[in-house]
Amino acid sequence: MAQTTREKRKKNVIDALNKARAMELQAIHQYMNQHYNIDDMDYGDLAAKVKLIAIDEMRHAEMFAERIKELGGEPTTELAGTVAKSQKIEGIFPFDAKLEDDTIDIYNQFVLVCRDNGDSTSMKLFEAVIDEEQIHYNYFDNVSEHIKNLGAAYLSQIAGTPADTGTAAQGFVAASGGA
Repeated sequence: MAQTTREKRKKNVIDALNKARAMELQAIHQYMNQHYNIDDMDYGDLAAKVKLIAIDEMRHAEMFAERIKELGGEPTTELAGTVAKSQKIEGIFPFDAKLEDDTIDIYNQFVLVCRDNGDSTSMKLFEAVIDEEQIHYNYFDNVSEHIKNLGAAYLSQIAGTPADTGTAAQGFVAASGGA
């Protein structure tokens, strides 16, 4: 009976990790789509930062997959949702801020799932990812406020900036001096 309970607890954590992985996979697709579109709009600096955030999300997806495998589960390859396409520059950053805010809320619930099921390792993983998602949220919210308050004046300063992020495989958080 104890083994069955232990296996059930492990399954609960794997389910939470797989839901989080699906969310990260969806975010990767969303942010890369936006990166290409923002770059096409000639806002290179914004495009480069969105690309770096997508790379952070790739790292998160991989971290969740590794933990799922450690627990004996199969990492999902499914996306949690659909990718919003053809977004206007004014709508991208509030959209992304909401996506990150929702992610933080859900991941905090997953921390509780991990704690309630006795998995402190997965709990710590979620807490570390939440810290990075908060950095993403702050960036998206900040840009959103600049666009809302300054509009064309803000965007004109960014127009024509390069989108080259180089070949370094670091994400936004690492490029900003975090994690």
